[in-house]
Amino acid sequence: MPGCRVVVLHGDETGEELLLEALRVLEAPGVRQLVQLEHLDLSLESRRRTRNAVVHEAAQRMLECGFGLKAATVTPEGQGDVGSPNAILRQEVGGDVIVRTGRRIPGVPPLAGVHSPITVARMAVDDAYGAREWREGEGAEESAFRTTMITRERCRRVAEYAFLHAAAVGATIFGGPKYTVSPVYEGMLKEEMDKAAARHPEVPYEPQLIDATLALVLTREDPLVIPALNRDGDLLSDLVLALYGTLAGSESLMIGFRDDGTQQVVMAEAPHGTAPKLLGRHVANPMAMILAVAALLQGMPEEDARAMGQRVRDSVMRTVAAGVSTADIGGTAATEEFTAAVLERLAGTTPPPADGGLA
Repeated sequence: MPGCRVVVLHGDETGEELLLEALRVLEAPGVRQLVQLEHLDLSLESRRRTRNAVVHEAAQRMLECGFGLKAATVTPEGQGDVGSPNAILRQEVGGDVIVRTGRRIPGVPPLAGVHSPITVARMAVDDAYGAREWREGEGAEESAFRTTMITRERCRRVAEYAFLHAAAVGATIFGGPKYTVSPVYEGMLKEEMDKAAARHPEVPYEPQLIDATLALVLTREDPLVIPALNRDGDLLSDLVLALYGTLAGSESLMIGFRDDGTQQVVMAEAPHGTAPKLLGRHVANPMAMILAVAALLQGMPEEDARAMGQRVRDSVMRTVAAGVSTADIGGTAATEEFTAAVLERLAGTTPPPADGGLA
């Protein structure tokens, strides 16, 4: 039986190098028969050459198959250029939620004493991103303006996904927007959080203002899921991942929805960018891209694929627990060496530590 189709979106600089490491895992024995890979070039050169037609094709293919694996890509700064492929993909596949989870990495001391997983369920579109901006006046009297927008439907999807995820992993819904200062704008997300809480009374619910969330998240010991507006979630997710040692320690998932609110697309990627200073140096950490593979497999309908996704995730963590890691978390392994060590454990050729190596 053919495996699930996965659209592989190639990218730029170190992002492409790390995608190739993830493909080594997808092509490993026991994994390759679970997936059918379709490749598209989303590098800056390809996007410019096609005037973003390749990005629109990528969105259409993901809508057809439901799964994507994306390398980090360069977004050019100049006006009139091709812009961000992520913005196009999110818009065309209904990608309203970005999910990132900070987790303990074996042997890597977390900051501030955090222990349990913290998931940020972030609005992926609208808010401060794509807002209309302009300036009026001159000199000291010059003023800058910005018009931002959110919709109730997107607030509902963020809140509902957060509660469903919290129910699945046994977490508390924590945090929220600055709804006291902005009851009309930011209060819309809080209203949808309250409605989701009523639909899911089994999920512990502790709403907090975003500033209190940033302070209190450092003191919590239980698993948390934090619904957030786009700008708040962007900042919060980087903070949360850094608490556990590295931005490369977890995958990033973009969830696309149908008009009826059901999940349609999952696109997995690393939460970090293209890291041009690391290009060609063989020192970048491939953990996030390999964990993106694990997350995709775990999200597939076939039981064999889900089980393999867990095996991939366990192999990554056991590799780090055995002392094989890249420089960002205190190790000396090259990029390719880390992937090779993960593949050894995935194949069962390297025994795990006595305690299983998982934290």
